[in-house]
Amino acid sequence: MLEGMRRMTQNWVGKTIMTLLFGVLIASFAVWGIADIFKGFGQSRIAYVGSQEINLETYRAAYQTQLTNLQRQTRQSITSDQARAAGLDRLVLQRLIGEAALDQKAKAMGLALADSDIAASVVSDPTFLGPTGKFDRARFNDALREAGFANEQRFIQEQARVYLRQQIADSLTANLKLPQAMREAIHRYRSETRSVEYFRLPEKAAGEIKAPTDEQLQSFYEARKLAFRAPEYRSFTALAITPATVADTAKISDADAVAYYDKIKAERYTSAETREVQQIVFPDEKAAQEASDKIKAGTTFDAIAQERKLSDKDIALGTLTQRDFVDAAVGKAAYALSEGAVSAPVKGDFGAVLVRVVKINPQAVKPFAEVADEVRNQLAITRARDEVLSLRDKIEDERTAGKSITDAAQALKLKALTFDSVDASGRSHDGQQVADIPEREQLLRAVFASDIGMDNDVITTKDNGYIWYEVRAIDPARERTLAEVRDQVTKNWRDDEVVRTLQEKAGEIVKRLQGGVSFEDAAKELGATVELANDVKRTGSEKLSPAVVARVFSVANGAIASVADGLDRVIFKVVDSVTPPLDADDEGLKAVEDRLKPALSEDILAQYVTRLQNDLGVTINDAAVRMAVGGGDNIN
Repeated sequence: MLEGMRRMTQNWVGKTIMTLLFGVLIASFAVWGIADIFKGFGQSRIAYVGSQEINLETYRAAYQTQLTNLQRQTRQSITSDQARAAGLDRLVLQRLIGEAALDQKAKAMGLALADSDIAASVVSDPTFLGPTGKFDRARFNDALREAGFANEQRFIQEQARVYLRQQIADSLTANLKLPQAMREAIHRYRSETRSVEYFRLPEKAAGEIKAPTDEQLQSFYEARKLAFRAPEYRSFTALAITPATVADTAKISDADAVAYYDKIKAERYTSAETREVQQIVFPDEKAAQEASDKIKAGTTFDAIAQERKLSDKDIALGTLTQRDFVDAAVGKAAYALSEGAVSAPVKGDFGAVLVRVVKINPQAVKPFAEVADEVRNQLAITRARDEVLSLRDKIEDERTAGKSITDAAQALKLKALTFDSVDASGRSHDGQQVADIPEREQLLRAVFASDIGMDNDVITTKDNGYIWYEVRAIDPARERTLAEVRDQVTKNWRDDEVVRTLQEKAGEIVKRLQGGVSFEDAAKELGATVELANDVKRTGSEKLSPAVVARVFSVANGAIASVADGLDRVIFKVVDSVTPPLDADDEGLKAVEDRLKPALSEDILAQYVTRLQNDLGVTINDAAVRMAVGGGDNIN
């Protein structure tokens, strides 16, 4: 099954299905551990989970609903063949089996919900709340239609089962805490810091690399043909209509531009006033008043801070807008002062304080003249949205009449874009990125999923525009001959020789260092300089590349080793390793734990459902599954 899942992620349809289905909690219940028992029985029955039957119509409806939802979410046409090839049929079946196992467990445990409880849950479900924050009947009905429910009663029945499954899930994973050993492992991984001394063997240390013979080059090429293979190239035509391409700033009058600027000025072109503020916190109001009296008598604010043994860092609040202050009273006092002034005692949330304004950065507003072009362009784009919808309808009419994209564009005095010989990553034959491909990733993905002569669905862009496209030619992937790639093969052969030579030299040097030769002496012999990198963490280092950092953390403290760094070789020794004590209040650690808890919960639930399925027994009618989705054997 894992191999099938791996194959599923090799194309965009599979990746989409895996991403969307694995994001659903109940789907994750059913993915793991289904008994591979495939037996033939009545064609109207897809599977049995214990005594509960999954019939053909239930499975077919679930499959079609999921396929329709995927098409809606991806805004792409996904054929049933593509969905089956990506494993949608298997995933839907696994979900239904997992749900059936949980339903039988809920029944065995005597779990039930009153109709009033179900109704209350539905009414408060965020999915069905309208703009006012209250239950929206129209939104509820739309959701039922999209989910494939013929009537409200069927939905309520299914929802009752969903809530009961969730009760079982919550009993297993609610308030789940990560095991202490896992928390400590995460902490070590995030917080361990290493110090490393190292020196480099540069590429030139490999010495002269003689040119390869024809036999060597041919052998190198034969062993690595796939690396030099030419990818598939496609030529296609596209017509993009978006608010940005349709917008015409010439139609925006000066008066309209100024009016729009006034409308958005406060939000987009105004920088709020900020103040650099310091504060001294006192144990009580009496102490604050005494300090205030001293300042009025000539003592400086800095002198008061020194008396209380406070550093500049201790008294600094930062440069803040008035809204940025955690303590509103302190913010109000700070914004009532002139630059350099000190406040009277302020009763703040954390005690009595004196506040000083070090510097005032006044509010700044970009004048219209400075942003006029930007304002005109934005207003033109806003107005263009209606025109985009009108053009979309006209282009669709032209396409319905049988015109090609190029002819449809000419009829409407629009410009179609032509792209010749582009690979799936958007590169041309010379390896350079092809410019001006609209909605690059989305369009290329669609082009390479299409074919010559195929009538493709229009692509909807993120800014509510539209792209039509058609494939004109396909150059299949092929093996390049050695003659075509001789220069690249020669370069790669030389690079490999440099890496091999330096690896051998580094191996000899590491043995000498391990035998007692000092780093300084070994580096001096090679004309290299020993350097020290402190504060090296798994997340990176200012001095060391990611490849070197990864190698540094793959060896023990005190170890001497080497690693390739491009064509250079780095020889290093881990001189120190420090892991600070685990701080349970570390916000970074808490964030990692929060990200891991859902995965841990799913693992626990998956094991639980696997046990349920094993206890109940699962049989699957593979012939009925194939008949339900109209395909070949995609179950094994």
